[in-house]
Amino acid sequence: MTKYEDLYSHLLDNQYVWLITGVAGFIGSNLLEKLLILNQSVVGLDNFETGYQHNIDEAISDAAAHMNISPIKLKSNFKFIKGDICKLSDCEESCEGVNFVLHQAALGSVPRSIKDPVSTNETNINGFLNILLASRDAKVDRLVYAASSSTYGDHPGLPKVEEIIGNPLSPYAVTKLVNELYANVFSNTYGLESVGLRYFNVFGKRQDPKGAYAAVIPKWIGNIINGEDVFINGDGETSRDFCYIENTIQMNLLAAMSKNKASVNQVYNVAIGERTSLNKLYEMIQTNLLASNQDLVVGLAKYQDYRVGDVRHSMADISKAKKLFGYEPSHNLRNGLDEAMTWYLNSLK
Repeated sequence: MTKYEDLYSHLLDNQYVWLITGVAGFIGSNLLEKLLILNQSVVGLDNFETGYQHNIDEAISDAAAHMNISPIKLKSNFKFIKGDICKLSDCEESCEGVNFVLHQAALGSVPRSIKDPVSTNETNINGFLNILLASRDAKVDRLVYAASSSTYGDHPGLPKVEEIIGNPLSPYAVTKLVNELYANVFSNTYGLESVGLRYFNVFGKRQDPKGAYAAVIPKWIGNIINGEDVFINGDGETSRDFCYIENTIQMNLLAAMSKNKASVNQVYNVAIGERTSLNKLYEMIQTNLLASNQDLVVGLAKYQDYRVGDVRHSMADISKAKKLFGYEPSHNLRNGLDEAMTWYLNSLK
């Protein structure tokens, strides 16, 4: 039995109280679904700036379907607070009586941060500080927070190792680095246990395909099935370590519940340890879509300028997470796409 399988069984038999900030977002709503399936008690905080009520509704509905019970019955395990991490009082209310905090709320996107660094700073740094203060004062057992692979900045080395970073290339990357520094200070000064998770290009159901800052996988799939052009930045040989949402959920739960004290107050890569070029990704998406719809017309991608603030290549070393948490990715890019494709086809038309 793997560490995650063992933890899964433990959670089915033992109920804790979890706070998910950004619960109406992509990652937050998937964490909500999993915790409800595990019969956990969940508090969700969101201001709906980048999240949606339908993500929460779908998470509850999907969890209920998995458990073969009524969504109404399952709602008794979920308390939603409409609030903002930039308000300390909202964070304090949300942390009351909580065992574990899964902090996902943020203003993501490198381009958005370049366009509006002030808002990114306000949410990602001031908001994070509020969560730290509220978690400390509520005496939560542990805070797990979403860090970012953007923290590696201009360091060219591959694979990316947690202890070696470069200079940040965007305001967003700066905010995520500051989060790590603040978490370390709160650990040393106040004894608040925390774990930072450096996400690498997470994808899966409920990821928003619309808008200027949409993630590449849902955006391209949505464009293809709706007969729209697909644009690739640069020459298409830029590469990324694409991580399916189930791997991300696994790491959040392992980080929150780890009994290994040596694993706490550190940061970890969340990825699969493989890199795929944008050209290869487009080819894989085409193949997957055509397998389910042979009449689909897929055109050639169009190439445009490189995006400001982007790194050329990114791939994670996940040996630290494997050693200290027992992390074992359940999905690679290909079978992650296979699993998520039904949702994409039903939701992106």
